[in-house]
Amino acid sequence: MDTELARTFLTVIATGSFIQAADRLHVTQSTVSARIHSLEEQLGCILFIRNKAGTTLTPAGAQFQKHASTLVRTVEQARQDVGIPSGFTGAITIGGRFGLWDQLLLDWLPRMQQLAPSISIRAEISFEPELMQGLIEARLDIGVMYTPHNRPGLTVEPLIEERLILVSTNPNDLPEPGPGYVYIDWGPEFYVQHSASFPEFTGAALSANVGWLGLHQILKHGGSGYFPERHVRAIIDEGRMTQIAGAPDFLLPAFIVYTSRSEKKHLATAVETIRKVASEQY
Repeated sequence: MDTELARTFLTVIATGSFIQAADRLHVTQSTVSARIHSLEEQLGCILFIRNKAGTTLTPAGAQFQKHASTLVRTVEQARQDVGIPSGFTGAITIGGRFGLWDQLLLDWLPRMQQLAPSISIRAEISFEPELMQGLIEARLDIGVMYTPHNRPGLTVEPLIEERLILVSTNPNDLPEPGPGYVYIDWGPEFYVQHSASFPEFTGAALSANVGWLGLHQILKHGGSGYFPERHVRAIIDEGRMTQIAGAPDFLLPAFIVYTSRSEKKHLATAVETIRKVASEQY
């Protein structure tokens, strides 16, 4: 069976629709439909029920899901095993949000290299949909993110809890979004909390999906925004920004996600070391 068909099948499950799967895979919707139709013909059954809300797995589709995951994982595992750099005995691929690399995962990297010098490490930066897709397809061994989804074969554990605070280059700013406010997309949980706290907020002139981008914009041109306290505490202490008194704080949990059953050497060491680094910092 063509693994591309199985990968497309898993992408439809992850996104919930043929349209979003096509966007994720950078192909047309008709291509996704053709692949699923070909897969159904090979298996002799219907895998999805399509409706206005998206797609729903049939009983046969739910049964095939574990086999599709195994197929894709096996192929990806083979590719990684064959592609291990010379002089190393194994490889681990880890992905995380940009902000979670800062301090947390960047502190983990040298410690992991010291503990397992024979293991090659590939580091990636992505957002939650790409991270989850990589874990499902076994292209990633570990993902660190804010809003994961439970999927068969993956373990999801709470890791840290970010405290997002409102900071500004103007110490006299009001405790609410105002002129110069940069909205940072910290994910759906932040959006819900932000909307509840500021019901009259209709949008910012500038928004960013990466905190680093918004922070440097504010530091260079002035303004305000919500950022993890650990990212801006030193900047506040230097007097370059002020935490706005009276503004609500928002809690944003981060999670570590990894393959539940893996024969990869030192994967358990990598996960445990991330836990230790997180516990030392929080």
